[in-house]
Amino acid sequence: MELSQLWRLQYVDVGQKRPLELAAPGLDDRFWMTAKVPGDVHSALIERQLIDHPYFGHNDLKSHWIEEKEWWYRTQFNYELGDKEEKHELIFEGLDTFATIYVNGLEIGKTDNMLMAHTFDVTRILKNGKNTIAVKFDPIHLHNHDKEQFQWSSYTKERPWIRKAAMNFGWDWGPRMVTVGIWGKVRLKRRHLAKLDSVYARNASVSSLEGVVLVDVKVKRFDMNREYECEIRLLDDSGQTTASTRFPVHGDVVAAKLPVENPKLWWTHDLGEPYLYRLEVSLCTEGVELDRYAAQFGIRQLELRLNDEEGNQAFAFMLNGVKLFVKGANWIPVDYFIGAAPDDRYQELIGLSVEAHMNMLRVWAGGIYEKDLFYEECDRRGVLVWQDFAFANALFPDFNHNFMENVRREVEYNVKRLRNHTSLALWCGNNEIDWLYDMKTSSGDITCPFYGETIYHELIPSVLSELDDSRAYWPSSPFGGNDANDPDEGDRHNWQVWHGSVYPRKFGEPPILDYSIQGVTFKNYKRDFTLFSSEFGMHASANRYTLERHIPEGQFYWGSVEMAYRNKDTAHQKGIFLMEGFTGIPSDIEEYMNFSMLTQAEGLKYGIEHYRRNKKRTSGSLIWQLNDSWPGTSWSLIDYELLPKASFYYARKFYHPLLLSIDHEPGQVLNVWVVNDHTESFSGSVRLSVLDFYGNEVFRTSLAADIPGNEAVQLGSLTETAVLNGRAAEEVVVLLEAEGWEAPANLVYLRDHKDLRLPAAKLQVDASEVEQTITVSAAEGLARLVKIELPHGRLHFSDNYFDLLPNETRTVRVSHPAQQTVPFAGLKVTAMNAE
Repeated sequence: MELSQLWRLQYVDVGQKRPLELAAPGLDDRFWMTAKVPGDVHSALIERQLIDHPYFGHNDLKSHWIEEKEWWYRTQFNYELGDKEEKHELIFEGLDTFATIYVNGLEIGKTDNMLMAHTFDVTRILKNGKNTIAVKFDPIHLHNHDKEQFQWSSYTKERPWIRKAAMNFGWDWGPRMVTVGIWGKVRLKRRHLAKLDSVYARNASVSSLEGVVLVDVKVKRFDMNREYECEIRLLDDSGQTTASTRFPVHGDVVAAKLPVENPKLWWTHDLGEPYLYRLEVSLCTEGVELDRYAAQFGIRQLELRLNDEEGNQAFAFMLNGVKLFVKGANWIPVDYFIGAAPDDRYQELIGLSVEAHMNMLRVWAGGIYEKDLFYEECDRRGVLVWQDFAFANALFPDFNHNFMENVRREVEYNVKRLRNHTSLALWCGNNEIDWLYDMKTSSGDITCPFYGETIYHELIPSVLSELDDSRAYWPSSPFGGNDANDPDEGDRHNWQVWHGSVYPRKFGEPPILDYSIQGVTFKNYKRDFTLFSSEFGMHASANRYTLERHIPEGQFYWGSVEMAYRNKDTAHQKGIFLMEGFTGIPSDIEEYMNFSMLTQAEGLKYGIEHYRRNKKRTSGSLIWQLNDSWPGTSWSLIDYELLPKASFYYARKFYHPLLLSIDHEPGQVLNVWVVNDHTESFSGSVRLSVLDFYGNEVFRTSLAADIPGNEAVQLGSLTETAVLNGRAAEEVVVLLEAEGWEAPANLVYLRDHKDLRLPAAKLQVDASEVEQTITVSAAEGLARLVKIELPHGRLHFSDNYFDLLPNETRTVRVSHPAQQTVPFAGLKVTAMNAE
C-alpha cells in the first residue's frame, strides 16, 4: 500500500510549537497547504506559487529561508487490520534528512540519513479505520552547529557530519539548494508469519554452454514453530522456466544453485543484446505464499583486470571475455529537486546516452545512490554502471562511533538494494578524496590526519566482503600509483585541460596550476596516456532556449551579471583561455554560445579520438559530465532542459564503435587510423579527400583497411605538403570516408578554428511542420556548425551542430517525447560563418 495521496505541509519556526501538538491525530490541518509525496518542500512551494522558481535569475538566494525552518508533513489513511499474527511495516524510501516520525500521535523513531530507506514496525500502533502519520523535519543547523569543522570540505564546512547529497550545499556546476522533505515513496507492508529479508543473486560461472546462478535468500521468521519452504525460478523473456529449485527453510539463510543450459548472455548494447531473465523467489508455508521477490537478472561475466596478458598495469573491464573500451560519462542528479523529478527524465537521459553509443555511466559521489528506475533502465538498455559511494571532496569524521554506524547502515542498505542489478560493474569508495588529501597536505592547506580514510579502506571493503563479493571495488577515483592520479596505474581524472593542473606530479609535491592558454588547452589530452580516464571535460554554454527561459529580461547578453551567475566554477578565465586558444574570444552572446560549444565539442573529439587510438593501453573514457541538475553553464553534454549541446552530436561519431580519425598537429604528418570496438573484423578501404571551402578537390587517396575485431590500426601516413598540394592549410578540410563497409565520415580541419579562412556561407532552409523535417543546404561555401533552434525543451533532432560541405544537403527530423507535433514557430537555422 503506497501512501501517495496528497499530504499536508506546513512550517513553523524552531521551538514555536510543541511537536506533540502538531503530531496529534486530531489536529485540524485543513488550512495547511497540500504537497505531493514523493517530492520536497521547494517543489510544493513552487507548485502553490508561494515562492518564485529558484532556477530563475538569482531566485535561489530568495529561497534560503526554507532550510532555516521546521517543516511538517501530515497524512491520514484508512487501514484494515488482519489477524494477530500479522506484522505491519511503515517504509520511507527517502527522508531528507533529520526527521522524527509519528504514527497516531506516538513517536516511532528518528532518522538522520537522506541516502537510505527507513523501516519501522508499526504493528502495535496501527488501528482499524483512520490512522495519522506526521513527519517533522529539523533544519540541518540544529544537528551540526556544535560539531567539529574540518580543515577541508569543498564548498562548505558544514556538510561532513550530514549524510545528505553533497551537491545540495553547492558545487562548481550548481548553487546551494538545501532541500528538505519526503523524497522517496512511503509504503505500508503487511507481513504474515515470515518475510524475505534479502535476496542476493550473482553469476558463479558463465559460458556459452552453461551459466550457473547462485542465489542466497535470507528469511526472517516471526513464527519459529512453522515449517517454511522457498521456491526460486529463472524465467526467460517468454515466461518459460529455464531453471528452478524448491527446498525447505531450516535456518535464516538458504543458498541455491541454478544451472542454465545454453544461456542467453547479457551484453552492453554496443556489443549485443542486453538479455534479461526474470528471477522469482517465493516464500511459502503450507502452500500459502507469504512473500515474493521478482526482478530482472542478466547472465554475464564481468571483471576488472588490473594487469594485461604481459603483466603490465591495466584498468580494463572484461565482459563475457571481451575487453571493453568504456565509452561514457559521469551522471549527476537529474535535478536539485530529486523527489519531484519525473521518471521520464531518467528514461530520456539514459536513452540519449545509448544514442551517443555510451556503454557506461558513473554515478558520482556528490549526489545520491540513484533511484531504482535508473538501474532498471541501465539493465534494460545495456549500459554499465560505475557506482560511487556518497563521499566527495571532504574529510569525514571516521573517529565518531555514531557517525560510522550511520555510514555502515547506509552502505549495507545500498549494497543490498543494488547488488542484483546486472548493469552494476564497480563499487568505488569516494570521489577525489585520496588524491586531493595528498595535494592539500603537500601544499600545507591541511595539517590534520586523513579523517574518513577508514571508511573507504576498511569499512566499505568489509561490508562488501560480506554482502557482495561478485564485483570489483576501487577505493577512490582517481586512485593508484605514485600520486593517486598517476596515468600509469589505476584510473585518472585529467584536469590538466580546463583546470590547468600541471603533471607529472608525485606524492608529497605541492600542486601547480597553470591558468594560461597553454595550461588549459585541450591539446594537453595528447600528452595523457592514462590507463582509464574517469573524469575529463570542459565547459560549454547551455542552449539558447534554456538560458532565455531562466534569465531575466534584458540580461541575456555576453558579460551580464546573470550570465556570470549561471557559471558556478572558480576562475571564470579558464573558459576564456580555452576559447581564446581555439576559436578566439567571443564578443557577444551569439559568439559565446557558438565558440564555447564548438570548443567543447572539438576538444572532446580531440581527446577521445586520442584515447581510442591508444586502446591497447587506454581502456576507457568517462566524460565529465552527461547532464545538469539546474540550468547553468557547465561541463554537461545535455543541458537542464534536456537539449543536447554540440558535443552530444559529436559524441555520436567519436563514440561510434567504428571510428575513422587522423592524428595530426600543424606542420606534422597526417596519421590515418581506424578503431574497431566490435568483435568482428572489417575489410575495405578508407578514402581521404582534401577539399577547399568551396568544394574543389585538392587531393584524394584511398588506403586499404583490414581491421581485426576490437583493435585500433594505423592505416598509413601522409605529409602535409602532399595533401595540401600547394594550398594553405587554413583553406581546406579533410574528409575521411569508409569504402566497402559502414562507418561515420569524419571531417578534420588542419588548423584551429580561429585560423581558418572560412567563406561567407549561404544556407537554404526548407521546413515542413507537417512532416516534422527541416532540410538545410549549403548553397555557397562550407557551412561551419549549422545549428537548428526551436523555442522548446526536450526536443530531439536527428542531427544538429553539423558542418555542411558546399552544395551538401541534410534533412533533420524533429520529435518530442510528449508531443506528436512540434510547432515550428520561432525556428532559427544558422551557421557560424553564414551571412
